[in-house]
Amino acid sequence: MSRKILKKSRIFLWLCFIPFVLLNGACHFQKTKVSDEETMPQPVVNKVVVIGFQTAISQGENPDVFRDSLSGGIYMAEPVSRDVAERMTDFLFERLVAGKRYVLISPGQARGVFSNIVDLDKNMTVSLTEILQKVGKTFGANAVLIGHIYRWREREGSNYAINRAASVAFDLHLVRPADGGILWRGRFDKTQKSLSENLFDLTTFMEGGGRWMTADELAMVGLEKLLKKMPGKQRQ
Repeated sequence: MSRKILKKSRIFLWLCFIPFVLLNGACHFQKTKVSDEETMPQPVVNKVVVIGFQTAISQGENPDVFRDSLSGGIYMAEPVSRDVAERMTDFLFERLVAGKRYVLISPGQARGVFSNIVDLDKNMTVSLTEILQKVGKTFGANAVLIGHIYRWREREGSNYAINRAASVAFDLHLVRPADGGILWRGRFDKTQKSLSENLFDLTTFMEGGGRWMTADELAMVGLEKLLKKMPGKQRQ
């Protein structure tokens, strides 16, 4: 009788011990996996050619579907003026200069080379990616920064009373000159809403100072968010 009791006790201990081992093994595996993801190397980006922003659809055309040739993404786009694209490019370059994270080639320098490559390609056989590669290699950079603006609706009204809120949508791509690969991509798509309409968008509401932002102000909020996520270390 005592042997049977002893045998049952051993079986009971093993049954209790096995889940403990499996549970600890699973936790150990999970921690290792998370650790591997956290230590994944970021692309080296220190010299950037800034092309700036282009309009997905030019002013005077009709809203239409736009296919981003760099990422393959398809988005609904509205006509945007060239002045907006130039102003956003100025904002972009100013913020990059202030951030002191990269050696920068200005949009003016970049567009000169860009235009020369396009002019030489009279049959239009070179893709946008290939053009960006050539521009990047010309300056010995390891990234080229370009973006598209898909929507730019100005606020109708004042700071505290509106008929229509500002609405903007744009993206940015970092393209690697060596092979045309996309090192990083960011997109911002926002229509400002009042706090009563969207209680979960408190961040944007506070960034706007509790008032209705202009399209420029809303775009700057988005631009700051995207630039914080771009790869690249602080320059010494």
